[in-house]
Amino acid sequence: MRVRWWRWPAALACVLLAAGTLSAAAAGGPPRAWLDRTLPATVRATALVAAMTRGEKLGQLHGIWRGAHHRYVPGIRRLAVPPLRITNGPAGVAAGDDPVQPAATALPAPIALAATFDPAAAHRYGRVLGTETRASGHGLVEAPDVNIARVPTGGRVFESYGEDPYLAGRLAAADIRGIQSTGTIAEVKHFAANNQETDRDTVDERIDDRTLHEIYLTQFEAAVRGGRPGAVMCAYPRINGTYACQHRYLLHEVLRGQWGFDGFVQSDFDAAHDPLAAVAAGMDLELPSGRCYGAPLRRALAAGTVRWSEVDAMLVRRFATEMRIGVFDRPPVRTELPTRADAGTARRLAAEGMVLLRNERHALPLSPRLRSVAVVGPAAGAAVTGGGGSSRVRAARRSDPVAAIRRRLGAAATVRYAPGDTAARIPAAVAAARRADVAVVMVGDGQTEGSDRRSLALPGVQDRLVRAVAAANPATVVVVKSGGAVLLPWHDEVPAILDAWYPGGQDGAAVAAVLFGDAEPGGRLPLTFPAADSQVPAHEPGQYPGVGGTVRYSERLLVGYRWYDARRVAPRYPFGFGLSYTTFALSRPTVARHEAGATVRVEVGNTGARPGTEVVQVYLGFPAGAGEPPRQLAGVARVRLTPGEHRTVAVRLPPRAFRVWDTAAQRWRPAPGRFRVYLGDSSAHLSLAGSVTVPR
Repeated sequence: MRVRWWRWPAALACVLLAAGTLSAAAAGGPPRAWLDRTLPATVRATALVAAMTRGEKLGQLHGIWRGAHHRYVPGIRRLAVPPLRITNGPAGVAAGDDPVQPAATALPAPIALAATFDPAAAHRYGRVLGTETRASGHGLVEAPDVNIARVPTGGRVFESYGEDPYLAGRLAAADIRGIQSTGTIAEVKHFAANNQETDRDTVDERIDDRTLHEIYLTQFEAAVRGGRPGAVMCAYPRINGTYACQHRYLLHEVLRGQWGFDGFVQSDFDAAHDPLAAVAAGMDLELPSGRCYGAPLRRALAAGTVRWSEVDAMLVRRFATEMRIGVFDRPPVRTELPTRADAGTARRLAAEGMVLLRNERHALPLSPRLRSVAVVGPAAGAAVTGGGGSSRVRAARRSDPVAAIRRRLGAAATVRYAPGDTAARIPAAVAAARRADVAVVMVGDGQTEGSDRRSLALPGVQDRLVRAVAAANPATVVVVKSGGAVLLPWHDEVPAILDAWYPGGQDGAAVAAVLFGDAEPGGRLPLTFPAADSQVPAHEPGQYPGVGGTVRYSERLLVGYRWYDARRVAPRYPFGFGLSYTTFALSRPTVARHEAGATVRVEVGNTGARPGTEVVQVYLGFPAGAGEPPRQLAGVARVRLTPGEHRTVAVRLPPRAFRVWDTAAQRWRPAPGRFRVYLGDSSAHLSLAGSVTVPR
């Protein structure tokens, strides 16, 4: 590491100089400056690395994958260096450094968290994840995932925060702060543009610099600046010809140079290819083993093509991070996971993220005095705890939907269950629906890491099932458990549709609470729901899945709702949409410009008969000639109101909201001219609140 001495106080510089002479002293015992918690983390880490042998240094550059260890960097007993044990996220403690995955709280999928539009919810989410990570004996959790949902059929859309960089970055920063408040290292991933599973190991994503910064890096920057994560995971794909884990521009110039990231960079599993390029770019730790940073790196060091000073810098970054966050001085110890207490948080988060898409004739909430209910569908029998792949959580506590609905209604009501998951089973589901006061159909998709979906249509016979049940019982409510957008061809045939995402281990309790009005559906869509598979921005083969191993981001800035707005295409449901069990009115908007950006104020009133939460959304329309989409989200306020209550909320728009990326200067610059300020409850339901002029 090249230390910039002029930035350090003189006394600290002396300590650093002294640390460089500690190797000999350390061999005989104290003073061991790296164990002195009163010293700055970088000073301690520098002293530690100076005391290590070359063999010890090499052993700290990669994980081991053998025997009982799967995500593990061994410690150094001689120097009192604890091992670093790593677990996957981001929806709970998943596959980690254990032969048998521990049972943990299965949180609602991150896409459900995104639907809350609420940083406070993200912080609570992060605290559960961080607390259970430490309790499982791990010091780092690979979370959050902030990649943009460029391709709605992407296999890991459920793991991330949707299609808008502003929303994703705001939630990620809060999630990271929650995780790290527990003394656990958060690792934001996958840096960068890991937007499809198809050919993810080799695909070359061709993205122009402005699009890269404004759409695919903005949320990472917000996470780094606002959350200060200890680690960043570099991704699989190539970006403009260079693999992400050896991309010097991204890792060195942008991440560390432009954003000031002071943590360490870890590879995704086997995502590093060339040790020389990875070291030069700034990748510090390889997982799961030493394919690059093992024998190939030793040969490079012997040949002099990699310098030992570079190795030292890599280790200082990681050890300083472990010391700063608390993993080094307070190594995690396996204890009982607090899953009983965390189940309540998971249940509330799941309800807060559910989105009410349709509610004709006030079909919801259901009456608790119903005498008979048919609960049918493949997502009704057991809790949908999450998507597939490395983020899969082994749920310690499960609430299944049918059982939860039976508990809510009590012994006086009849609840019949029929899976209806095959053509042969649909008649039984229809028969149950005919005999019931209300039919609740629970359907869903099946996202998983490693593959993308072929279509947004619900798999199997689920569309047939919904139509058949709706024809048999006009009081049919559909609960969709999806990892992202799905097609709803029977939309007009049912009175109510609730998207519950992947609710996690508390699926049944959370869904029942919302269906019967014990909790409100508090979510809004963090991504657009198209009306057809063909109605998506990246709809040409060259855009997705790619031609000849290359994907071209030719839609540029027009991702998600930006594309629908620019092309004047009406989706099934727009970004930001969501109904409530009450109604709201926005009035008296004002816009005030000031040096720190602008402030939008609006009075929000609950005009209905129930308490509820409104999500006020502020969008900016850039001046003509700025080259921006028609509108983009710039601010959000979530406000809960009792019936008849009115409150004025303020949404602050920082200076960054009025800037565009200047490729030539490699910086954000103001876009001079008149900005239109829009206010509403979705990207498609906006009124003009005012305007702001940015001077030249």
